Amino acid sequence: MVHGLVLIRVDTFTVMEHRRQPLLSSSAFLRRQFRFLAAASLVVGVSLSLGVWGYMHFAHYALVDAFLNASMILGGMGPIGELPNEGAKWFASCYALYSGIALLGTVAVLLAPVVHRMLHALHLEDERR
Repeated sequence: MVHGLVLIRVDTFTVMEHRRQPLLSSSAFLRRQFRFLAAASLVVGVSLSLGVWGYMHFAHYALVDAFLNASMILGGMGPIGELPNEGAKWFASCYALYSGIALLGTVAVLLAPVVHRMLHALHLEDERR
């Protein structure tokens, strides 16, 4: 405890193995990949829900139309149809910017375990030489 604050050890929250640790088994790696997939799916689900709500609230779209527009923007394709007012246009602009960042972040989360495993395996080979 420092000045009334509780310090938390950083290694308590490490998700990947250290470079000096052996490579994970295939089954443990698949479990880790599934956890990362679940986290990425949660981000996509929350983002899509936010987009559907925004289109229903600001553009007064029906559920199906709101889902279509939100999923198209989240997927990087762009909106479908005309936006009826300025509020809807502001929302669509902000949601499109957010969606681009969320897409990149989600891809990074999905690729992190695979890239880490590949680099970890290469590092283990270098230590054996």
